[in-house]
Amino acid sequence: MPRITQTGITNRLLRLLPGEAFEHIASDLKHVELPLGRPLVEANKVIECVYFIESGLASMVAVSSDGKRTEVGQIGYEGMTGYPVLLGTDRTPNQIFMQVSGYGLVLSTSRFHSLVANSEAHLIFLRYVHTRELQLANSALAAARYSLHQRLARWLLMCHDRLVVDDMPLTHETLSSMLGVRRSGVTDQLHILEGMRAIKSTRGNVRILNRQILIDVAGASYGAPEVEYERLLSSDRSIEVLISTEN
Repeated sequence: MPRITQTGITNRLLRLLPGEAFEHIASDLKHVELPLGRPLVEANKVIECVYFIESGLASMVAVSSDGKRTEVGQIGYEGMTGYPVLLGTDRTPNQIFMQVSGYGLVLSTSRFHSLVANSEAHLIFLRYVHTRELQLANSALAAARYSLHQRLARWLLMCHDRLVVDDMPLTHETLSSMLGVRRSGVTDQLHILEGMRAIKSTRGNVRILNRQILIDVAGASYGAPEVEYERLLSSDRSIEVLISTEN
């Protein structure tokens, strides 16, 4: 198998690592296909490896003791799974599974711990965890204070950010499950967005026609975590600059 190089991958976290930190784990990274529905983190089970998404979309889902579930976050090529291991725990009650198939790079937890022994790499991943917390907080805010119309627009924008294609393989059932609402409600709101010429919804697919309309509909429910990610983890800013802002 060809050697994995930092310039030949898509994942933004891995691309942002200092060269010597990436080389430290390059031979341990393994390409893996991530089909629809594949579990990446299972609830309350030891996290044995972390996945760096290269393509596709993963969903983080909170599940109650009586089986109720809702999506609380998304992960695409900007991120990774298994980050609780960075915080001193080896498991989480949340689940992560592939919502849209793709592929990624997998690294054992022990090698990830070796990677974050590098202080610059450690800072990058801590900043990523911060953006994840913001996404969780903003998901709660959207659910409590914004309409389904706005929440659906926000969710579609988040998918679009991570899939980077206008045609997204999403069903009405998927949308209703992830938003925690009835399918009929999602169908009604999709029809409204179609009438606004923002999207085109067909069986098993949502096509983005006008992203700006979705941004206008979502309003302040969308954007804060995305802006913070770019502020902290944009490849346009060197890690030396990031460190200097802390002092």
